[in-house]
Amino acid sequence: MIEFWLAAGLLLLVALSFLLIPVLRGRRAQQEEDRTALNVALYQERIAELQGQVEEGVLNAAQLDTGKAEAARELLADTEGADGARVSRLGKPLPIVAAVLVPVLALGLYLHYGALDKVELTTEFAKPPTSMADMTQRLERAVAAQPDSAEGLFFLGRTYMSQNRPADAAQLFERTVKLAGRQPEVLGQWAQALYFAGDKKWSPQLQSLTDEALQGDPKEVTSLGLRGIAAFEGERYQEAVDYWQRLLAVLPADDPSRAALEGGIKRAADKLVAGGGALAQKPAAATALMKVRVALGADLKSKVQPGDSVFVFARAASGPPMPLAVKRMTVADLPADVQLADADAMMPQMKLSNFPEVQLVARISRAGQPTKGEWIGRSQPLASSTTAQQNLTIDSPDSQP
Repeated sequence: MIEFWLAAGLLLLVALSFLLIPVLRGRRAQQEEDRTALNVALYQERIAELQGQVEEGVLNAAQLDTGKAEAARELLADTEGADGARVSRLGKPLPIVAAVLVPVLALGLYLHYGALDKVELTTEFAKPPTSMADMTQRLERAVAAQPDSAEGLFFLGRTYMSQNRPADAAQLFERTVKLAGRQPEVLGQWAQALYFAGDKKWSPQLQSLTDEALQGDPKEVTSLGLRGIAAFEGERYQEAVDYWQRLLAVLPADDPSRAALEGGIKRAADKLVAGGGALAQKPAAATALMKVRVALGADLKSKVQPGDSVFVFARAASGPPMPLAVKRMTVADLPADVQLADADAMMPQMKLSNFPEVQLVARISRAGQPTKGEWIGRSQPLASSTTAQQNLTIDSPDSQP
């Protein structure tokens, strides 16, 4: 803020200079006018004196003319360099009043309509927080300054949840939904906050929110975990296992919560068995895994660069043209062994196993674009259930597709 006020003060001085300099110049001009008037009066007095001497017979006509010429030269010498007559004077109160009121008015308008609070927040967020409380205060100030920011509301809600303030978090997530729309992630967070704020009691509202979230995204992790918790608390252990297994399938392999989740699945299974039940094992869904060895044609080795991108993908032999599964590497990696599986699907509903026949494609793109390149290799249509390794050579100009 010190830098802001220094800059504002400098601008104020510049503005004052534009208004005060003409005033000072006007005063100097006034002094010049006063001196010129005095010289003219002295000249007229000298002429009258010469005229009196002529009348007294002290001077003759020639001496009178000489005296007048001498007085005129003196007057001219005294008035040289003086400014011409001015139409108006600037030494009036109006410029002084304007010099003071204009900056004051500008500052008042800025403080009312300006973004001083946002400037302060930007400066504050540029520094690392000293504590969790400091970060919370910053987020609260950001939300107060920008109440229509869905991102700010969402992150503050997550912060409140980490501080065991679920009721406050629920209000923020509800506001986020109104601003950003009913996105599955936000619906899941809202439902979780309401669940813990309501003493872990399941309600029709929670059922509706998690249903909507999982319909929009079957892999929405917060809703899956919450449904598992609610089922476990309600002693519906098979249902808890099912939800937590679905959650476990979408978590990254290095996610630190996997161990706790696996422990929860085991506890639910043990309670189910201890109660005389049997854990239902769902049949594994059919998956596809295709192996391909990608190599570069001998004639192309001198025409490509080691850093050129190589895209290896599978697409439906009869169906949408977009890739079903894709891997990326560079020419320097060739030859390479690549695996394309359902886990590499770009969209959940566009898996390899959803199509009976697929085609394998490898494309070199100097611009790094998977849909457009310079060289390509294609396989014949293959069953998506093929397990034998396929060989794919990039050796043809790319003419899409």
